[in-house]
Amino acid sequence: MTDLKKFLARLHEKNIYAIARITVFQDPYYAKLHPELAVLKKSDGTVWKDFKGLSFIDVSAKPYWEYIVALSKEAHAIGFDELNFDYIRFPSDGPMKDIDYSWGHGISKAEALEHFFAYLHDSLLPTGAKLSADLFGMTATNNDDLNIGQVLERALPYFDYISPMVYPSHYPPLFNGWGNPNEHVYDVVHYSMSRAAERAVATTTPVEHFGGVRVGTSTPAIYTKEVFDKNKLRPWLQDFSYGGNYGATEVRAQIQATYDSGLNSWFLWDPKNLYTKEALKAE
Repeated sequence: MTDLKKFLARLHEKNIYAIARITVFQDPYYAKLHPELAVLKKSDGTVWKDFKGLSFIDVSAKPYWEYIVALSKEAHAIGFDELNFDYIRFPSDGPMKDIDYSWGHGISKAEALEHFFAYLHDSLLPTGAKLSADLFGMTATNNDDLNIGQVLERALPYFDYISPMVYPSHYPPLFNGWGNPNEHVYDVVHYSMSRAAERAVATTTPVEHFGGVRVGTSTPAIYTKEVFDKNKLRPWLQDFSYGGNYGATEVRAQIQATYDSGLNSWFLWDPKNLYTKEALKAE
């Protein structure tokens, strides 16, 4: 802990903004310690695991929320400027027919996740930390919750930055008519983030549920919403080769697509932390 404090102090001396990435609901270690808070199997009540053998905490398990808040406060207290939350979602890959969310019966996934967002925001507001959320890339263009609870409009009110992971390799064939999205890296990012920007500044949303309002059969599917600065949007861009080669041309194209969408910031991601210097311009 002392070494980390010293390291963060050195970063700040160099005017470097420090972000702590906090993975949330995919947490095999915590699920092992507290199986009563985990996503369970319908068939036998044991802890459910995805196809990689990883387990998740139930999104509606409020005792876990308290742990995440405590962890976040500690991260900010030792010197991180921003807290970036990843895996803020329901599971997506695994034996889904054998899954039981025992903490959240009677509530939609999108609604359950929004309750968590609100709790996180309200609990961490006094710290002054900047908060950001990582979302699936298709939250920029889909109006449903992708069956993982993530809806762009439901996240916007609670975070300083929203980061859709618009990696072209992760889009399905024929997305927006492109046979292989890997061959259209500029187009994928520009289309996705332009649409997200439009939604941020829009005064209405077609989301089925919004702001805690439940939709009945006679209730309109369009709701008014707060207008948000489009530069809350800060996408994750792809700097790793998957399904295609990603070099300076491809990375730079995604960066330019972000700017051409009217946005002013972005992240690069490579799981090996090996980044393409040639794609970057000195400021």
